[in-house]
Amino acid sequence: MCGIVGILSTTKKDIAIYIYDALTILQHRGQDAAGIVTAYKGRFYMRKSNGLVKNVFRTKHMTQLLGDMGIGHVRYPTSGSSSNAEVQPFYVNSPYGITFAHNGNLTNTKQLSQELFEQDLRHINTNSDSEILLNVFASELAKLQKQRINESDIFNSVSQVHKRVRGAYAAIGMIPGYGIFGFRDPNGIRPLILGKRITKSGTKYMLASESVALRALGYKITQDIKPGEAVVIDRKGNIFIKQCTKKAKYSLCIFEFVYFARPDSVIDNISVYKSRLRMGEKLAEKIHKEWDINNIDVVIPIPDTSRVAALQLAHKLDVKYSEGLIRNRYIARTFIMPGQKLRKKSVRQKLSTIELEFKNKNVLLVDDSIVRGTTSEQIVQMARDAGANKVFFASAAPAVRYPNVYGIDMASNKELIAHNKNIDQICKAIGADKLIYQDLDDLIWCVQQGNKEINTFDCSCFNGQYVTNDIDQDYLEHIEFLRGNSTKKNNNTCEASELIGNDVE
Repeated sequence: MCGIVGILSTTKKDIAIYIYDALTILQHRGQDAAGIVTAYKGRFYMRKSNGLVKNVFRTKHMTQLLGDMGIGHVRYPTSGSSSNAEVQPFYVNSPYGITFAHNGNLTNTKQLSQELFEQDLRHINTNSDSEILLNVFASELAKLQKQRINESDIFNSVSQVHKRVRGAYAAIGMIPGYGIFGFRDPNGIRPLILGKRITKSGTKYMLASESVALRALGYKITQDIKPGEAVVIDRKGNIFIKQCTKKAKYSLCIFEFVYFARPDSVIDNISVYKSRLRMGEKLAEKIHKEWDINNIDVVIPIPDTSRVAALQLAHKLDVKYSEGLIRNRYIARTFIMPGQKLRKKSVRQKLSTIELEFKNKNVLLVDDSIVRGTTSEQIVQMARDAGANKVFFASAAPAVRYPNVYGIDMASNKELIAHNKNIDQICKAIGADKLIYQDLDDLIWCVQQGNKEINTFDCSCFNGQYVTNDIDQDYLEHIEFLRGNSTKKNNNTCEASELIGNDVE
């Protein structure tokens, strides 16, 4: 999962600072690496490296990122490796010079890589599927053999991308002297939102992964880019939007609403906050039916993403709600940390208990989901160490039993605590006295209420049904093998703080 942003201004030349601000707001979507590319007088200026946004960019970098348009990216790795060479945005010099940022994960990278080498005569320098996506688009654009391009050429190229590429992709690109563009895969698995801001000095346009980034910078939400759609914004501020496939169908990733997106975001007209409130309500209904709620003394959320659901759950059960776990905000989100050892180490650094809220009480811990079980097991033990009499555990999402292949770091069945286990076995594994999960139908209902026009969601990590219809056991074993190898290697093939045009060091 990653965060992407693109901004074009019809007057301002200092666009980099606004991209920086947007990336800090999208930091929750990726904490492994960050990058910005701007364009000025036909040249690109780039700065990218591993680390948080605040650490990658210093004043000396920002002053040299010149331009009236640019794109940015925050990353956590799900394919390829976490080396500097795979930090985005990526760049190709032909045709026209294109920079590119991608959120998602392709599922036919092996085939595409071979095609690019044998048919398109293009070299791929990293193991990143994002570089492959960029080169597929660039190759299709180059086939037109035009000295100057227009929006129709970009739309035609995106149409060809949809025919060749499978998987999840929301992407933003930039061509110097022309403008920025963005597109979304035919299933709309990953989000992309368009906004506009009118100021005294001119008009600005922005594309981003979440609405919160646009609103925080003063942009009015214009629309969500629909599945299969592409948007082009030229240097004069003209906007062109076109559907680029006949096979478009909403299959938005439901895990965006469970965990990844910020609660103050709205994606495809669905409020993340309202969705999580409903998750708490539905989970409370299930607990009321299956458990004796009189045995629960206090409901405590595991911060931060479960807080909204836990508060509503406690309200519906009429049980005391308490912030018994305090989060150290200087520790990154443990789910998206690269490597299981680092996740385990970070849990107790990330959370601490208020013992008065646990001592001699039957505690119901509420989390947004249980993926690997690493965090859950340690938090249950922390509750016991704080003096809890009994520790119950509730997940606002169903059991995660299958790998995710569309941009979430769940590549291996072996890492998933619920794979091939029943509820009692999972409960024992995390050390809880009782465990309850949200039902999948209820989770879908909770999200769908925000936009009843969306009938299908990608729920593959819960039910094993992959919306791209191209995933088999051989593929799952292949990505598990690749993921295992990527944790052992650090493919530093080049320095990623390089700059096209002038060196921003």
